[in-house]
Amino acid sequence: MPVEIVPETDFKYYLIAFDEEGRERQDDPDGQMSQRVLEVLKTEPITDVFLISHGWRSDVPAARRQYSRWIKVMLEQEADLDYIREIRPGFSPLLVGLHWPSLPWGNYDLANSSAISYHGLSASSTVTPMSQLVNEYATRLSETSAARQALQTILLSAQQNIAPEELPPEVGQAYRILNYETTLSSQGLGSSPATDREPFDPESTFLVARQEALSYGGFSWGGVLAPLRTLSFWKMKDRARQFGEAAGHEFLKDLQRVKEEVRFHLVGHSFGCIVLSGMLAGQKNWGVLERPVNSLFLIQGAFSHWSYCGDIPVTPGVAGYFHPLITEGKVSGSIITTYSKFDTAVCKWYPLAASASSLFTRSVSFFEFNQFPMYGALGAFGARGGDDFQAVEMDMLDKDSPYPFYPGQIYNLDSQEFIQEGSGPEGAHNDIARREVAHAVWQAAIAS
Repeated sequence: MPVEIVPETDFKYYLIAFDEEGRERQDDPDGQMSQRVLEVLKTEPITDVFLISHGWRSDVPAARRQYSRWIKVMLEQEADLDYIREIRPGFSPLLVGLHWPSLPWGNYDLANSSAISYHGLSASSTVTPMSQLVNEYATRLSETSAARQALQTILLSAQQNIAPEELPPEVGQAYRILNYETTLSSQGLGSSPATDREPFDPESTFLVARQEALSYGGFSWGGVLAPLRTLSFWKMKDRARQFGEAAGHEFLKDLQRVKEEVRFHLVGHSFGCIVLSGMLAGQKNWGVLERPVNSLFLIQGAFSHWSYCGDIPVTPGVAGYFHPLITEGKVSGSIITTYSKFDTAVCKWYPLAASASSLFTRSVSFFEFNQFPMYGALGAFGARGGDDFQAVEMDMLDKDSPYPFYPGQIYNLDSQEFIQEGSGPEGAHNDIARREVAHAVWQAAIAS
């Protein structure tokens, strides 16, 4: 049920699910959750609202699991909670998890949390019929007849060519058709989180993915499907932006209208950081909130590390897409980012998805700690910019040490000491249900 009880506690939070078009789901067995949340905010003595967004590759069961883990470790930070209640008598938080369809295929059945999700595609799999796979990818990417035919070509090749050394020509052409049909574009740095990439090059993507995947002892991650994963990545990145700028922005404004004295704290992970930034920005950065939110916490963000700066050093005169959030003061408290060198998803695969052709032709490494590349992720480097960009560099602290957070400041937390566990292509990307992370979230709320 989307009115959720955190395991091993009696704490309740609300899960609001939206569809691909940003419309709230109407098949919720507990009714329309947004209205229930608004009613709770009207009738109960809520002082602080925490809006939480998951990242890529989360269907409803995955979102449930992730939010339960996150909130449980937040509740375990009893010292932080005691301190907040001491300095703010009557402190009463309302936690709301937002679900937006971010898995290119998956289980979106709200009533059945135990159903199986397809978390990947194996070339040897016989579980899912080809027609179903084509339908599922077409639903997420493009449902035109040309896109379906291209998907058919790609998926059949993946079954027949488990580990080819080169991308078959007919598959490369199918990818170019599919890229066109998705309406995805490449507009370079400073553009929206869905277009800040170089032109899609399936052959280079395939070759770079093959080279890197082999370092993991095999090529099951890459193969013919590597460029398809890249297209899915960018399509879901675009959906995160669209959902945040439209439905997310309007929902935040609806909440802010209920009570003027309520504080708002936004906490996101991976693509969820795009959702929250879009929620503050509104469509094309033209949205107007009722008032600034009180804190913004971005955990291992999977979008450009230049997003908040006013002048991108490698493209002088071009501002980051979300820079208006800074100039318009849409966060009155602190903006916190976490980054870790152990997060392979953003340190290695993010730049591959953005610029595979350049990486292949220049034969450069994916990640250098002593410089900030053209295409890099927030979760790999923190928020960056030119000489005019001011951010405080700090190490993530243990679960009991106080942070000197101050309103109006951006903080980059080097989190490698704690966000470090994980294996495979994603590395430590999801190693975030930690008390040290929860402590930093509470500290940001305290300082707001």
